[in-house]
Amino acid sequence: MAEPRPAHLLNHIDGAWVPSSSGAVRANLNPADTDEVIGRFAESDAKDATAAVDAASAAQASWDALGPIERATFLTAAARLIEERREEFAEAITREQGKRLSEARGEVSRSLAILEFTIGEARRINGVTTPAEEPRTIAMTFRRPLGVVGLITPWNFPVAIPMWKVAPALIAGCTAVLKPSPLTPWTSALLVEAFADAGLPTGVLNLVQGDREPGETLVADPRVAGISFTGSLPVGQAINKAGAGRLMRTQLELGGKNALIVLSDADLDAAVDAIAHGAFGQSGQRCSATSRVIVDRSVREDLLERLVPRVRAMRIGPGDQDGADIGPVVNDERMRACLTAVGTAVAAGATVACGGRAAELDTPGYFVEPTVLTDVAWDSEIAQEEVFGPVLSVIDCDGYEDAMRISNSVRYGMSGTIFTQNPSLMFQALQDFQAGMLHVNRPGVGAYSHLPHMGAKASQLGAPECSPDVWDFYTDLRSACIRY
Repeated sequence: MAEPRPAHLLNHIDGAWVPSSSGAVRANLNPADTDEVIGRFAESDAKDATAAVDAASAAQASWDALGPIERATFLTAAARLIEERREEFAEAITREQGKRLSEARGEVSRSLAILEFTIGEARRINGVTTPAEEPRTIAMTFRRPLGVVGLITPWNFPVAIPMWKVAPALIAGCTAVLKPSPLTPWTSALLVEAFADAGLPTGVLNLVQGDREPGETLVADPRVAGISFTGSLPVGQAINKAGAGRLMRTQLELGGKNALIVLSDADLDAAVDAIAHGAFGQSGQRCSATSRVIVDRSVREDLLERLVPRVRAMRIGPGDQDGADIGPVVNDERMRACLTAVGTAVAAGATVACGGRAAELDTPGYFVEPTVLTDVAWDSEIAQEEVFGPVLSVIDCDGYEDAMRISNSVRYGMSGTIFTQNPSLMFQALQDFQAGMLHVNRPGVGAYSHLPHMGAKASQLGAPECSPDVWDFYTDLRSACIRY
């Protein structure tokens, strides 16, 4: 696989690849082989973030003046470059994040689909005309760019999630500072490089690598009009609180504790396929991952007889290894969190049906066995709190009403899934789930590239992403009355 080029180890500020102001760097490890240091990337501080905001602020007026249709031409050029470089993106994702190469390639394809959708929306950033109360008067609304925005992104989708923030921000006429996770700096650098090579004007999109300090600086800078953040609930709450005093706009996509309901009439083979994909795809490191299966007692044993052997047979290995079904988790902290969660669940009465341990392979990496827990109480910690790893809780229920009560018992509301052959209950579930992305008789892992990616309750605050409604974050609405 390719190695990061020297430019990728740096920040990208005001059109130039530059080191951190302090010269500090951070080692980026391969989670499948921790003996491998992929590269030493810039470790930025407040000065770097401020310099990036300086550049974005200086570029704002001229970028706004182009209008969305002309701005979209730069995104179209970037899409062509990403298409040409898709394998380089996929290899970088697998090396630094750990997901299987097929999953990484799928993420690149999704990123391109999101970009294509957003480019099309450039001609539909609409206002409305309305009747006026006076004669010879036109009443109308239109949109204006929000301004400079900070885009703070996680490590689990290191190109797709930055894409679904960067693309609408630029189309809307905002200039941006991208602050990715310090665990996936290489992929973010590839993305910013593609936009730069597409001819994006200097200062429109800036990249600041690093951990907490540059992110906090973006939130505190009064020139940053909005923060779009994807990550954990505690960090999202801290961002919202820190910006509240100056009425900073936020768009927060946070955690999930997602349920897949299996009723007594479900197609169990189809349900097992969906569970295996939803719970263990990408090693369970998705905000929409299936972390709870709520199954009717009448089919519990039949489901487990199909599910547990399927999970036991999963082959664990590096993401670039042929035949691997499940790769590593992203780092030691995530591995320890998964194993601790299993231990806490067992102490509370749960049974390990399979997995539950660190997997030992030929290379040192952060591998966790795919784990199925049974006898899980609906209100136990493992059933209520996000694990973000390949750990699935199976919870028994008595019919539809009990299943929905359990599903809605958590504070999160990212996705909800039901398996049933009853058309009435299919549609009733769409009304009853307290979640943003809903699925019937299919895996419950997010939505299509043109459907809103959103949650409910503590999973979401602000406008949904991957949606025409995203302009409610990146733009301000204006009204005008014109007498003629």
